[in-house]
Amino acid sequence: MKAVFEVPDPAAIRREGLVPVDLHFHTNCSDSFTDPFRALRLAEKRGLGFAVTDHNLISSLIRIYGEDRSVPLIPGMEVSTTDGPHVLVYFYTMRDLERFWYSRIRPRIQENPWLALRDCPTSKLLDFCEKESCVVSAAHPAGYFNTNKGVEICVRKGIVDPRVRERLDAYEVISGGMTRLSNLTALRAAETLGLGFTGGSDAHVMSDLGGVVTVVESETVEGILEDIRHRRTTVIGSEKDIKDKVLTGQASARRFAEHAPSTVSMKAREVVKR
Repeated sequence: MKAVFEVPDPAAIRREGLVPVDLHFHTNCSDSFTDPFRALRLAEKRGLGFAVTDHNLISSLIRIYGEDRSVPLIPGMEVSTTDGPHVLVYFYTMRDLERFWYSRIRPRIQENPWLALRDCPTSKLLDFCEKESCVVSAAHPAGYFNTNKGVEICVRKGIVDPRVRERLDAYEVISGGMTRLSNLTALRAAETLGLGFTGGSDAHVMSDLGGVVTVVESETVEGILEDIRHRRTTVIGSEKDIKDKVLTGQASARRFAEHAPSTVSMKAREVVKR
């Protein structure tokens, strides 16, 4: 395993007989305006596999999963846990993801469906995941701007039990939305803990698709997830520049504005808890 901080070249990766996969991508199912059908066509044009990982929701995946496609599409979700961390969960089949969502996630969704779930701290989410056939990676482990949106920062703040990290398959060691320092923090922690490596653009704007890729040997969902589980990945990518981060922030903010009252009240409750 290794992580390389440079702009990925999907065509060059393909020429080596390997497969580039963006494992963190958002659509208009959550806090993005990206149409999932257009994203799928762009992924095919760029030769990228990708995972749709909307916050707590899977309707975009349900819409596009039956489409004919020439690139792998990973069934996934970014779960916003009650105690702060965002956790990426990838499933081997769409059926398993749907069953998991209906039984474990849907009953815990709050007013704003993208924000923290009700009664689902990180440890409980992992209890659920350990009963499933899935692969679990901590999204942006160092958190955004010192917020509690990552496992590693929550451990260091004493919010999450350090033993939680041992139950993960991987850390997202390059996230397109993070700073270089935050990504290096995640990378060093993953190396110390002996976790697998994943990477993704965390794209909320369609053009960012493929800005960070996880390089694997397989074209199948099963093979890709097994490469992660068995530590056979290379992550290649670079962080978004300031302009792209502003565009991402604007897109996300506009979507959150649609849930403004509930978002404000939930954020206020989070501040009180801290």
